[in-house]
Amino acid sequence: MAFQRPVLLRRSALANVEYGLAVNGVPAGPRERLAREALERVGLSHLADRPSRVLSGGEQQRVALARAWALKPRALFLDEPTASLDPGASAEVERIVREIHAAGTAIVMTTHNLGLARRTGGEILFLHEGRLAERAPTDDFFNHPRTPEARAFLEGELPWTVSSHA
Repeated sequence: MAFQRPVLLRRSALANVEYGLAVNGVPAGPRERLAREALERVGLSHLADRPSRVLSGGEQQRVALARAWALKPRALFLDEPTASLDPGASAEVERIVREIHAAGTAIVMTTHNLGLARRTGGEILFLHEGRLAERAPTDDFFNHPRTPEARAFLEGELPWTVSSHA
């Protein structure tokens, strides 16, 4: 799982990824190599030794994604992974999420970002007032919403939460 605000230890980026591997039982021998490979995949190998607290918000989110991806999970849960990020950082996080999915990991993501949901989601689960109001393939949800709540939401008339997964 990767949260809206990355939860990182007061250690280097590399040590944060290594820690995730360690607590999941990865032996010490391959740990550093796997952590470095994960940082390379998210474009942060050059910041491996930098303290995580001095990284930008987008870089911190990428470290959190590297830590999760290093474990090669079957499923990855993301909570608002691009919230509070500038457009460049958001695009980079979105690219990484697509790559994680392409590598075989199912992605379940909550987001308020309709563009992100539309670009990355294979299926939309639309929640309204704490219940599932609609479940549909992404194109169907955006082009032909079935429920009044979904139609009102897409027209900007309802507060909302969207969950998508690829």
